[in-house]
Amino acid sequence: MSEGVSIVLAGGGTAGHVNPLLSIASSIREIEPSAKIGVIGTEVGLEKRLVPAAGFEMDTIEKVPFPRSLNADAFKFPFRWVRETKRVREILAARHADVLVGVGGYASAPAYYAAHNMGIPVVIHEQNARAGMANRLGARWADFIGTVYERTGLVAGPNAVIERVGLPLRPAIAQVAADMEADRAAARAKGAEALGVDPDRPIVLVTGGSLGAQSLNVAVANAARELLSVAQVIHLTGKGKIGQVRKLVSASAGEGVLSGIGSDSAGTGDYHAAEYLERIDQAFACADLVMCRSGAGTVAEITALGVPAVYVPLPIGNGEQRFNAEPVVEAGGGFMVRDDDFTSEWVTGHVPGLLSDGKRLASIAQAAWGYGIRDAARTMAERVLELAHR
Repeated sequence: MSEGVSIVLAGGGTAGHVNPLLSIASSIREIEPSAKIGVIGTEVGLEKRLVPAAGFEMDTIEKVPFPRSLNADAFKFPFRWVRETKRVREILAARHADVLVGVGGYASAPAYYAAHNMGIPVVIHEQNARAGMANRLGARWADFIGTVYERTGLVAGPNAVIERVGLPLRPAIAQVAADMEADRAAARAKGAEALGVDPDRPIVLVTGGSLGAQSLNVAVANAARELLSVAQVIHLTGKGKIGQVRKLVSASAGEGVLSGIGSDSAGTGDYHAAEYLERIDQAFACADLVMCRSGAGTVAEITALGVPAVYVPLPIGNGEQRFNAEPVVEAGGGFMVRDDDFTSEWVTGHVPGLLSDGKRLASIAQAAWGYGIRDAARTMAERVLELAHR
């Protein structure tokens, strides 16, 4: 294999964009240590901090959001677009880019346009079941598109290859997946020990993301007594929401059932509540069932680990989260419940019985594992390097 290829990755804004970008970049470096790797991002996204921390060089451009209505920003858009695509061309030329890889986000759209005009091959990773505007634009010029879902709504150009590759996993999740593949019981015990829960009893994980999910918090906390009759609960409430959850749990099952988690394990009860868990991979490793929203990253990680889940899609927008969970549910790897229907009555009527049925849980876990993909980062890296050496 020849030396010195140069790969530039573009995108960011949220962890959902930055984490896959970094996973792809790391796999490229692992396969071909001599490859030169650069990243194009913005000053305001998470990439500003995470990319340099991961050991990659980053060039920044101003974000260029597509106008969604006729306002002052809409009139500024053409000028911004011309300015930032010119800046991207300068970056790609200076880095002698052989391939441009985009993951969506503000920095991706001008990067796709500039790379196409310069004759540089374009690779896209789309993690959502319904693609965003930047990737919909870039798809027409792409040579390769890797997706997490079969149906993304992307309309690709005539020369594009589209392949369901899965989500490039964060290193911590990838390690848990490898541990589970080698010895699921040992991985479960390791995760439970780290969090101070009993690996020999059922464990339910509840999470609505960093900001929490009010409907999940209320429904599950109000069902605490029934859940604790069959399982331990790890409830990540989201920032600023733990007080309400503790109050509802105490009303349902008594104050003595509450406890913290991990290093913050005050209390001796089996209802472990915390606002946030830095090492959620440890909770995924030991969970028998997860109750959660169905963001693209969440669904991809849970299925990659083969964990049964009750998905409660966020009831806003165009129902994107529903599309994320649908194929998993169709494959038998979980359940989907409308936000309005996810009540304490639903929880008490379905979850304790499910947790008591080990054979059924094992079947759902196997289906989730079968749907999930664990080698997406390496697959993406291989496709990128194939284009670079073409």
